[in-house]
Amino acid sequence: MTDMQRKISRRELLKNTTAAGLATATAFVPMHPAIAQQAKVKIGLLLPYTGTYAALGHNITDAMKLGLAEAGNRLGGREFELVQLDSEADPAKAAANTNKLIVGAKVDFLSGPVHSGVAMAMAKIAREEGTITIISNAGANAVTREMCGPNIFRTSFSNWQVCFPMGTEMARRGLKRVVSVTWNYAAGKEMIGAFREGFEKGGGAVLKEILVPFPNVEFQANLTEIASLKPDAVFAFFAGAGAVKFVKDYAEAGLKARIPLYGAGFLTDGTLRAQGSAAEGVFTTLHYADGLKAPANTRFREAFKKATGRDADVYAVQGYDTAQLLIGAMAKVKGDSGATKALIGAMEQARFDSPRGQWHFSKSHNPVQDVYLREVRNGDNAVIGVAQKAVSDPGTGCGTA
Repeated sequence: MTDMQRKISRRELLKNTTAAGLATATAFVPMHPAIAQQAKVKIGLLLPYTGTYAALGHNITDAMKLGLAEAGNRLGGREFELVQLDSEADPAKAAANTNKLIVGAKVDFLSGPVHSGVAMAMAKIAREEGTITIISNAGANAVTREMCGPNIFRTSFSNWQVCFPMGTEMARRGLKRVVSVTWNYAAGKEMIGAFREGFEKGGGAVLKEILVPFPNVEFQANLTEIASLKPDAVFAFFAGAGAVKFVKDYAEAGLKARIPLYGAGFLTDGTLRAQGSAAEGVFTTLHYADGLKAPANTRFREAFKKATGRDADVYAVQGYDTAQLLIGAMAKVKGDSGATKALIGAMEQARFDSPRGQWHFSKSHNPVQDVYLREVRNGDNAVIGVAQKAVSDPGTGCGTA
C-alpha cells in the first residue's frame, strides 16, 4: 500500500467515525476550484468554552470575531464560517476533537487551543494532515520546537519565552532563594522550568518546585509549606479561576506582606477585577499589558469593550492577531484557501502592528516579541519596564529554526 493510499484510508476511517459528532460537519463533495472559491471558508476553533479556562476561550473567540468584522467579514473576498468546538481543556479528548474539525467538518484552517496538553495532540494531527494551524494561546514549547512544521504557526507565546525573562529580572533584583508553584501539567512545568533557567543563570537558587494537581484550587497546604520554607520570593503560574483563587488565598494567608509574589503574566491577566486588592503589588512578565501606550492598543481595547462589554486581555489580543494573520494571508492569495504554499509564505512574511506592540514570526513560526515587566497598581497591570526586548524562543529541535 502506498503512503497516499494509507492517508486516504485513514481519512475515510476518521470521516466515518467523527462526522456524526460535529453538528456543523457536512458531507464532502469534490468541487471545481471556481466553485470552491464561492464556498464559505471554514475556520475550526478548538477552545475551552466551559470549565476553568472558559473565559479565555470566549475572549479569544470574540476578539477573532471583532477582527474579522473589521475586515468586512470576508477572507480574501469570501464569506467564512467559524466551527466552534469545546476542548474542555481535556488532553484525553484532544485527538478526537481535532479529527472532528479536520476530517469531520473539513475546516480550511484550525485554531486554538488554550491547554498545552491539548495543543500537543492537535499539532501532531494537523502536521500529519497538512491543515494550516494557528495556535492562539497554548505555550507548549514543543509546538514550535521539535514538533514544528511548515503549516504550524503560533500567535501567542512559548512557555519559555514569557518566564525566562522573569528569572533574570528577579536575579537582578538581588533575590537569592525562591519557591516556585504551579499546576502539575505541561505548561506549568515548562514555565517554572524556564523561570528556573533564567534565575539560576543570574545566580539564584530555587528551594523547591511545588506542583499542584490540575485543576485543583485548594492551596492551603501549599501555602503552609511556602511559609515554612521562608523564601525571599515566590514565582507562580496559574491562569483563569485558579489564578484568582491562588492570589486571594496567598494574601489571606498573610504571605503577601512577608514574601513578594511574582509570576507569569497570566496570574493577573483577565483576573484583576476578581482578585481585587489581593493582587496589588504582584509582579509579572508577559508579552502584553492593558496599559501599553500605543494607538493600536487604545483602538483595540475600545472596540473590544464596545463589542463585548468586557475589558480586553492578553487572550483577546492573541485572538485578534490570529484574525489579522488570516485576513492578511487570504488577501495575498485572493481567497484561494487551497493555495497552501502561498498561504504559508504570506504568513511567514507577516508583520504585526499589534495591541501588544510590533512583532513578527521566527523561523520556527513563534512570535518574536517584547516581554514586559508589570506590577499591579490600582487594579491595573502597569508596565514598569521591558524585561527583555525582541525575545525569540530558541526553537530547539525545529528543522526550520
